[in-house]
Amino acid sequence: MSNYKIGDVVQLKSGGPTMTVSETNDAGMVLCTWFDAHSELQEQAFNQELIKPYKKATQVGII
Repeated sequence: MSNYKIGDVVQLKSGGPTMTVSETNDAGMVLCTWFDAHSELQEQAFNQELIKPYKKATQVGII
């Protein structure tokens, strides 16, 4: 069973583009889609252990 659900935004633990989960399966594989630098849609399956939820960086205010 996957820890992710369709529509989750994720990123590889090693970095890279943000991706959207488009499919999961009981074997722990997560199908992700994203747009590359040429605005072409890409799709790849990853083991769920290789990805993490994407957390947008927060900006610290300047006083």
